[in-house]
Amino acid sequence: MRTGICDLPLHSGRAPRWLFERMAKLSREIFASVVEFYGPEEFLDRLADPIWFQALGCVLGFDWHSSGLTTTTGGALKLAINPIGHHYGIWVCGGKGATSRKTPEEIGNFAERIGITPEPLIRASRLSAKVDNTALQDGYQLYHHIFIFSKDGNWAVIQQGMNPYDHYARRYHWRSRIKSFTSDPHQGIVGRKESGVLNLVDGRIEGTRRDIVTITRERPERLLKEIRHLRFPSHHPVGNFAINRRYLRKVIIRIREHNPADFETLLLTRGLGPKSLRAFALLANLICGSRLSYTDPVTFSFAHGGKDGHPFPVERGIYDQSIRFLAEIIHKARINSNEKDRLYQVLQRLSS
Repeated sequence: MRTGICDLPLHSGRAPRWLFERMAKLSREIFASVVEFYGPEEFLDRLADPIWFQALGCVLGFDWHSSGLTTTTGGALKLAINPIGHHYGIWVCGGKGATSRKTPEEIGNFAERIGITPEPLIRASRLSAKVDNTALQDGYQLYHHIFIFSKDGNWAVIQQGMNPYDHYARRYHWRSRIKSFTSDPHQGIVGRKESGVLNLVDGRIEGTRRDIVTITRERPERLLKEIRHLRFPSHHPVGNFAINRRYLRKVIIRIREHNPADFETLLLTRGLGPKSLRAFALLANLICGSRLSYTDPVTFSFAHGGKDGHPFPVERGIYDQSIRFLAEIIHKARINSNEKDRLYQVLQRLSS
């Protein structure tokens, strides 16, 4: 289940090599301590917690409010964990940009080594990305995706999207304890609430998702004819958008060939993007009267405050709990005393 989203301003530049190497070394010790004392499931749980992950990135050496925290911390974890993954039973796949597209191949390679079936893991990776890029249309385009899984087949996903207009980033966290990929898949969301969101994974519109699947079984000619009537006033939450009718026709034909049984399977159709799915949702609303959701599923928010001007979560108790757990892990980690003192100072600044 998705357990959180975090909005961050996009910063340019890259982490210095010395910082990245230090982050990888330190993250290896933190990872080892969590798994040795609490088990691999606890580590996956922590990665699925956006507040804990944010605090981890700060401990490793990044600014609280930098979008680079996600990509660099993810890269450091991958570099740190995979060489010792066979010992702890956890591996990290994917990354930023083109590297993210190698995720299925990397999952397959690691799964083959340990003798587990890769297909369910690959499907989870693809579906989590498709939901956040296509079914939850919040204005953010994914550019980073890492998939962390254990030898038992459990997993977590951390992925990040960018808003191309204001250059803010939003981070999405998933966990394999999931009831549905497409009905309220999130447990908690941290971020800036957006307007104009089309939320097709709202748990209140299960009937709409069924209607969308039904709509795609109609003849392409009828759907393309009905699309001409899709006109909305400027204040409408979705607003008007350009539809490439020729491309949409190809998507409709491809969907009809595969005849998806449900919304999850529909999302995995090759070529189905946000605009095509939005068209089907609006057609379901027009033809069937299906309800649409324009609610951004944010449940936690960041407020700007504190002595240093850094944002802090409104849910202070959850934040403090994450800090305490990190402090406990640092105490148990195989790190020299000087480094531990430095990390405690970082945690102290974060909690002040």
